[in-house]
Amino acid sequence: MQRAPWRIFALAAAVLVITVAAVVAVVQRTDDATVTERPGAAGRQAATSHLPATDPAPSALPTGPSGAPSAIPSVRSFDEASGPGWAPADSTRVIADPEGPLADEADRLARELDAGRAADGTRAGDVELVLDPDADTGAEGYSLVTRDRRVTVTGSTEAGVFYGTRTVRQSVADRGGLANGTVEDRPDRPQRGLMLDIARKHFPADWIEDRLREMAELKLNQLQLHFSDDQGFRVASESHPEVVSDTHLSKDEVRGIIDLAESLHITVIPEIDSPGHLGAVLAAHPDLQLTRADGSPVDGAIDIADPAAADIVDDLIREYADLFPGRWLHLGGDEYAAVTAEDPEAAHPGLAEAARDAHGEDAGVRDLATAWLNDRAETAREAGKVPQVWNDGMHRGGVVAPDQDRQVTYWTGRELGAREPEEYLEGGWQLVNLNSEYLYYVLGEPNEFTYPTGERIYREWTPDVLRGDRPVPGDLAGARHVPGGRLAVWCDLADAQTPEQVADGIRLPLAAVAQKLWNPDEPGASWEEFTRLAQRVAPA
Repeated sequence: MQRAPWRIFALAAAVLVITVAAVVAVVQRTDDATVTERPGAAGRQAATSHLPATDPAPSALPTGPSGAPSAIPSVRSFDEASGPGWAPADSTRVIADPEGPLADEADRLARELDAGRAADGTRAGDVELVLDPDADTGAEGYSLVTRDRRVTVTGSTEAGVFYGTRTVRQSVADRGGLANGTVEDRPDRPQRGLMLDIARKHFPADWIEDRLREMAELKLNQLQLHFSDDQGFRVASESHPEVVSDTHLSKDEVRGIIDLAESLHITVIPEIDSPGHLGAVLAAHPDLQLTRADGSPVDGAIDIADPAAADIVDDLIREYADLFPGRWLHLGGDEYAAVTAEDPEAAHPGLAEAARDAHGEDAGVRDLATAWLNDRAETAREAGKVPQVWNDGMHRGGVVAPDQDRQVTYWTGRELGAREPEEYLEGGWQLVNLNSEYLYYVLGEPNEFTYPTGERIYREWTPDVLRGDRPVPGDLAGARHVPGGRLAVWCDLADAQTPEQVADGIRLPLAAVAQKLWNPDEPGASWEEFTRLAQRVAPA
């Protein structure tokens, strides 16, 4: 018996609907097992499946370039191997546990590559991040292996893995991907950074945060904030709100800066300079101003014979030691006018008398200044910090010696009784390099300073060139003696440049400093090649 045509059509339609529903269910189950959210999705991007993923067809994946990765600083070792390399594809994912220590690094790289995220199941086209405490990479080093159209970044610390992701990002930006082979990379010096004078010129929090992002791309790891000086005190204070300038960073803004810095593996170092450069504090406490024998005030200098002066500075040290969680706290110590007088004891008889009372008849003003900085260093250590001081706060001779448990930031050979860096190194102090010949970016170029050029840093300077243009002897060189350096931005003539001009002016010098702190050897690329690479890979 023949069926009516409409019944045949209805039966066929029903079969078709059932078939499509089955296919959709299978696809949905497969997708649930392997798909990941794309960058920009709400919440943490991650797949939850632990099932093995199916490799995309190799012929469908792009190939990588040849040669070492493009990066600033350049990688220290690359052993190229045969093979197609790696380049990001539509199917690329960044692999790391979404609840693990590398989640932030993986999320950031996924956003930058416009890639997916997955917890595991690495396949061709993917980038896997691996934290291995036993990896032989050093504290901030990493290995980067490109093989079988996939990339593995391994480090013994989160910072090391993060720096490996910077190399991936920059090489993708410049050359589209990575060649087959193995990168072994680590910094030569553990302290690599920027010093910023925000006391004499206010820089907004978002400007400082932009510098942090720029520093992170260059694998720099320290930002020193000089926020107290004669012209201003630029961070809010609860212990002494009366010293704070009208234009300043709030505590919440500082916490935001610190949070971003920590996510980028950068330590923020506060500097509270004393006993000189305290004009902003003395404006609120004129009774603590140092005076000369004739009664005239000494600009910016506090009376270190008055116990109330120590109380205020110690209050501030403790307050900011709590706000800034990093390892170091900078105590200044430079350019205290009392010790630079032709005859300090005659110019400041009150200080001379206090020195004799505290340290004996042979003691003088320099001994009192040395003891002051020793006491401030002890306050910092009690707060859990490693103190750093400027080299011209270290006075030779006398009956009071600078304590040993500190690091010295060496910037000058211009001070009265200038001391060669070798003298500090032979005395057992580590020196952090802020050589004013190469690394001082002083707004308005006063006092015979000129804006540093990246080219001169790139061609001539190394971390062991601490004064002038010559390195210290080999037995006093290296990371054990000179743990690093910083480019320094000083705002002596604050209106000479806008914040945007400062950012533009330090861009190439900062990149050159990053290169030489990571690898002090003569660079393989010419300055012209380095400059062009910086334009392509370093964020403006």
